[in-house]
Amino acid sequence: MFSGKTEELIRRLKRAKFARQQVEIFKPAIDTRYSEEDVISHDRNAIHSTPIDSSASMLLLCSNIDVVGIDEAQFFDDGLVEVCNTLANRGIRVIIAGLDMDYKGIPFGPIPSLCAIADEVSKVHAICVKCGDLAYLSHRTIANDKRVLLGEKEEYEPLCRNCYQKAIEESAKKSQ
Repeated sequence: MFSGKTEELIRRLKRAKFARQQVEIFKPAIDTRYSEEDVISHDRNAIHSTPIDSSASMLLLCSNIDVVGIDEAQFFDDGLVEVCNTLANRGIRVIIAGLDMDYKGIPFGPIPSLCAIADEVSKVHAICVKCGDLAYLSHRTIANDKRVLLGEKEEYEPLCRNCYQKAIEESAKKSQ
């Protein structure tokens, strides 16, 4: 989180639209943090999208499309990998934004498999709020063990590997 993934997705999709390409943008229906329909970055840049519950829906909604954008891909089902392969094999450019790890540092949803089949992968990093190094993951700052917990700065902070380990050790000491 806070690395500019959605900002970069919006930038690339707006460029495709400027180039008069037919663009379709999808987001998980569960992500209603900023908007029911639009994909909106933390900096409040926005682009209209289609919220969906299942990755299979993308295939039904992608006729006569040149570019497909997918935000928060970690929240989609594992069928997203096959859907993206199918779209790419049809000649459609697929641009995906998503977290590669959850708040515990465990690979998240279909992202690892998507990285494996991607023609190109750009990994962007936030900055650690403790020391200023490149952030390793989004550390959850509230007590909640649910894997999927939509949140922002109140619930998560980007930390480097070293600061994350320190935060985990401090949490373990407090729970003893």
